[in-house]
Amino acid sequence: MPPDSALDLLNRVFGYPAFRGEQAAIVDTVAAGGDALVLMPTGGGKSLCFQIPALLREGCAVVVSPLIALMQDQVAALQELGIAAAFLNSSLDGAAAMQVERDFATGQLKLLYVAPERLLTPRFQSLLEQAHVALFAIDEAHCVSQWGHDFRPEYLGLSALHERFPEVPRIALTATADAATRAEILTRLDLGAARVFVASFDRPNIRYRISEKTEPRRQLLDFLNEHQGEAGIVYCSTRKKVEETADALKQAGFTALAYHGGMDNDTRRRHQERFLREDGVVMVATLAFGMGIDKPDVRFVAHLDLPRSVEGYYQDTH
Repeated sequence: MPPDSALDLLNRVFGYPAFRGEQAAIVDTVAAGGDALVLMPTGGGKSLCFQIPALLREGCAVVVSPLIALMQDQVAALQELGIAAAFLNSSLDGAAAMQVERDFATGQLKLLYVAPERLLTPRFQSLLEQAHVALFAIDEAHCVSQWGHDFRPEYLGLSALHERFPEVPRIALTATADAATRAEILTRLDLGAARVFVASFDRPNIRYRISEKTEPRRQLLDFLNEHQGEAGIVYCSTRKKVEETADALKQAGFTALAYHGGMDNDTRRRHQERFLREDGVVMVATLAFGMGIDKPDVRFVAHLDLPRSVEGYYQDTH
């Protein structure tokens, strides 16, 4: 029986009739063992660009992802499709983590999601030596850049992947389109020979509105009253402001929840699950929240504070 083609997998496993834009060329490049840098807006189908090559190549794809929520969402979706996928992060207890490590080392997985901090540990590096790695996918690759809005210093160590596993293809993905960020990603990840794919960033379904901040609380309530019963996100720059804004929205009759790094893990998880599963919830959060959310009916994103850069604002709104 001939092996599946990329289009076969797209149709049969993922249920899509055809590739969009540069997806087919990206998949072909990585499946054939080449490196790629992919700049594509959220919703443009970035995940398929490494998930399909992972299924086409021998071994397990290692997906570097910075956020627990993002890993969990993608792994759950893959498992529903019957794909052997797992994640390694701090949400697992010791026994569960060891089972995932065994499955990875013995070839039971096709995709393994891991945080950059864990990937660079001696323990995980030893696992990489034991396993058959199909490819490395570096998601949210703008985190490697000092020019990016969410610089993560641990991403800088990912250049070691090419040094230790030169035969394993790498694909770096981001929704950031800034030229300086792109150049720094290529340099810091040692992707000089990679093909660069830049998808169209025209999003006709998104409308931007900018208002002078005079009475922010009243202005926010007026804006939300235009979106009664719709799900959305309100970004604030500080944890204190997140709490105060969420409380004010509750008092005004909205179903509002807070989310920030200072909350305990259980509360953050409960709030995230409610936002994903319930209708009409307004999440008031610090900026990292949106990176881990895959919710198709988010109807608005409001910023109460001026973003740090235009590039960062673009990333946050997509």
